[in-house]
Amino acid sequence: MVEVFKTNVAQIEHATTLEGKLSLLFPASNINFDLGDCDKVLRVEGEKITSKRVIELLKSNGYDCQILEY
Repeated sequence: MVEVFKTNVAQIEHATTLEGKLSLLFPASNINFDLGDCDKVLRVEGEKITSKRVIELLKSNGYDCQILEY
């Protein structure tokens, strides 16, 4: 399963920190940001991913996050 999100994360240092926190929630997942994209895309690939938990984690760290509609 792959979930793709639009965020407002702009700095690589913040993305790296968030990737670490998301890895704790979803340990067997592949997580990465594409900060070069205009939507500052976050991709989370793995089993048992819940969009709600991803969005909550980013929001609790002060970032906007929503599911990216294709």
